[in-house]
Amino acid sequence: MLTRRIFPFAVAFSLVTSGAIVAAPADDATATAFVSKIYGAYKGRDGKGVLLDNEAQIRRYFEPSLAALIIKDRKAAAKRSDVPALDGDPFIDAQDFEISDIDIAVSDVPPDKAAATVNFKNLNEPVKVVLNLVKVKNEWRIADILYTRDGKPETLRELFKH
Repeated sequence: MLTRRIFPFAVAFSLVTSGAIVAAPADDATATAFVSKIYGAYKGRDGKGVLLDNEAQIRRYFEPSLAALIIKDRKAAAKRSDVPALDGDPFIDAQDFEISDIDIAVSDVPPDKAAATVNFKNLNEPVKVVLNLVKVKNEWRIADILYTRDGKPETLRELFKH
């Protein structure tokens, strides 16, 4: 009987020590990869950006409560035959773009949060956005985005309070 109880533990131990089970990458690298993938879609003249044209895509990038605000706003605007509060691209704070010189710096706020400061040029004008990230079910999502407009800080969440 003792052997039957020990066997699963022995198998698990041998898998871990043999390298068959690889540890997950560090949180910083994962957050960096998440943000890099977003902004990689904007690079160069042929960059298409990130489409947020359906609920699944919105949920892919934003944490649940922020995704719900974006979706609710879009549905309400469609019902009124109006433009939603978020009428531009939240990742670059613009409607039109030609992105260059992207620089991403991610700092961890353990255990499941991070902040990504993204500096880039859009149509040759410098832009800075800060993405507040949070882990949701072991995947990074955006909890909020901070912008500077007319010298004043604003956030994506604030957009939906008006």
